[in-house]
Amino acid sequence: MNENKTAIKTAWIDEDDAPELTDAFFEHADEYKNGVLIKRGRSSQTAINLRLDLDIIAAFKATGDDWQTKMNAVLREWVDSHSFQ
Repeated sequence: MNENKTAIKTAWIDEDDAPELTDAFFEHADEYKNGVLIKRGRSSQTAINLRLDLDIIAAFKATGDDWQTKMNAVLREWVDSHSFQ
């Protein structure tokens, strides 16, 4: 068998030196169920189902890969400039 001559050699690390995983660690961790992300750590966002006109979605998608972030920013700006009563 050929040895990978470009592989980086790493020093052995004792598993007992790993930090303890506390409740605080898990509060900020992403949570998956059957390989599907169900809760993103460090975020106050949530996934929802939302019906939008196709032209609205197309316009945001045309802005690039971060179109959902841009849509969120537009909605945030609108909410911040309007009051609900």
